[in-house]
Amino acid sequence: MAGITAHSQSQQFEEDEFNEIKKTGVSCDRLRQALKKCIKNSHCVQVQARSAKECIDARGDGSVPDKCFAVLQNFTDCKRSLVDMRSRFRGRKGDL
Repeated sequence: MAGITAHSQSQQFEEDEFNEIKKTGVSCDRLRQALKKCIKNSHCVQVQARSAKECIDARGDGSVPDKCFAVLQNFTDCKRSLVDMRSRFRGRKGDL
């Protein structure tokens, strides 16, 4: 799974390929970029030539790896926490 771990003072993805993504200062942007990269490199987009939206919607066919859906869940949690007033005290979920 593409989880997040805390190393010393900064948070990083468990997979090194996602840690190469540069920070832009925009909320949840590294998660968005990781999701985009994961979907674009999936069998669904590369071989079947479907759009990213179609690939996400066709979750059960197995053409997109489960790690992409884990990153999608983290991204949606991060975006949802931007509008949640409680996150002002707790911090954003999953934002790196």
